[in-house]
Amino acid sequence: MTGIPTQGIRSKLEQLRVEHRDLDMAISRLADDPHTNELQLKRLKKRKLQLKDYIAKLESLLIPDLDA
Repeated sequence: MTGIPTQGIRSKLEQLRVEHRDLDMAISRLADDPHTNELQLKRLKKRKLQLKDYIAKLESLLIPDLDA
């Protein structure tokens, strides 16, 4: 891995995972509430999916490239 600060990536990953987990709990609570604003719930789900994708990208940066 050249030039990529792995500690910075790991730190960012931890922050994103915490945010993802928090969103998951918030979505669960809102989904159980019959008075929930559906648009707000939809936005939270979209943000959660974006976080999941970003987490996957950062995790792939931590996987060392193997020369064939």
